[in-house]
Amino acid sequence: MAEKILEVEMVTPEKISFREPADFVVIPAFQGELGVLPDHAPSLVQLKVGEVRVTKGGQVHHFAISGGFAEIKKNKISLFAETAEMADEIDAERAHQAFERAKAETLKPGLDPLTLAGAEAAMRRAQIRIQVASKKSR
Repeated sequence: MAEKILEVEMVTPEKISFREPADFVVIPAFQGELGVLPDHAPSLVQLKVGEVRVTKGGQVHHFAISGGFAEIKKNKISLFAETAEMADEIDAERAHQAFERAKAETLKPGLDPLTLAGAEAAMRRAQIRIQVASKKSR
């Protein structure tokens, strides 16, 4: 009997960022991390800024994503994200600079709530990019 696998597809507005089979996927859902194995129940999941981990044959691929949703059905998981970057594609120095700019923005006196929320969201995206970049293939 053939071993079951998941088909993983990660799509952004610009391109298909990743399309490969996998044994296991962990996604950053709003309710917390969600692990997906073959034969997972059909689901539609809202994603938050976070890390996606795709495991195949003991090797783990790390991605930084920002928002979107995932559809799980019939041994296929489709992630539709605003952005998706594989660890090897992330410029850690640029991510650190983005974090510092966003942090400085949050410290400005008299910020309106919308500007503050935007700066905090930018900090979170930068933090995830830094975290995922640290997991680059060596």
